[in-house]
Amino acid sequence: MKKLLKGLREFKTSYFATHQALFEELSHAQRPRVLFITCSDSRIDPNLITQAGLGELFVIRNAGNIIPPYGATNGGEGATIEYAVHALDIQHIIVCGHSHCGAIKGLLKLEKLEDEMPLVHDWLKYAESTRRLVKDNYGTYSGEELLEVAVAENVLTQIENLRTYPVVHSKIYRKQLHLYAWVYMIETGEVFAYDPVSHSYMLPQSQLPELAKDESLTNMFPACDALIKDADDEEIEEVIVHEVANSHKHRSQEATAQTYHRSEELVVPGNRRIPTTPLSPEQQDRIYRGSAAR
Repeated sequence: MKKLLKGLREFKTSYFATHQALFEELSHAQRPRVLFITCSDSRIDPNLITQAGLGELFVIRNAGNIIPPYGATNGGEGATIEYAVHALDIQHIIVCGHSHCGAIKGLLKLEKLEDEMPLVHDWLKYAESTRRLVKDNYGTYSGEELLEVAVAENVLTQIENLRTYPVVHSKIYRKQLHLYAWVYMIETGEVFAYDPVSHSYMLPQSQLPELAKDESLTNMFPACDALIKDADDEEIEEVIVHEVANSHKHRSQEATAQTYHRSEELVVPGNRRIPTTPLSPEQQDRIYRGSAAR
């Protein structure tokens, strides 16, 4: 506590003193454009890893960066999402998981938590879709590799759950809201973003045409394979719709199971444990439902 109290004094006399105009402006209103949903883990700092300024991120934090489906609970997550999208006119929602996540470790051994931490057990049940998907489709993984896959798949599960919220679904339909699935690697400082076209996690700048051509970012992350270099939003959407349609038409149950087998063909060679992580047909249908009909 002494360190925290000392920090309060230093904040008031140093940072606050040199940014009074900003705090005066923020005292009247907040205008964030990004809702950042991440874990409560003390090793994760959304503003630090994104270098976002004060007032730029609206943040939800909980164990496992879990978003219960709409109507499943009257908890604060749903209310905060609704407020962010409707009242603050949030334009981007990021769900960011992280390596070595204790909540996901607990999810993988959920039955052991019921007696020791019943509230944690009940909370993690909202990520049962993740646990079952990993159990059924990643049987060849174990240890840290299994954990990293579970973290990556859990982020996609929460993206699915976000789409069940009427206010989110409506704004996505009008192309006024965009969802992003990220995984932060504590040990390297890298962030990987899920790309629905290639069904893989890659460095996030490769998903935006204007950033894919940024030499400073390219030099910083030379291993990144920018697959959408010159595509605009409509072209990307057409590719996604085509992928979903083909998936439902051609993929048998056997082929679907095979897509989950361990793959060494990674988009980013620097991260050897996050595999190409495909959406299942069920996930594709839930995430992109309605896209082909527009």
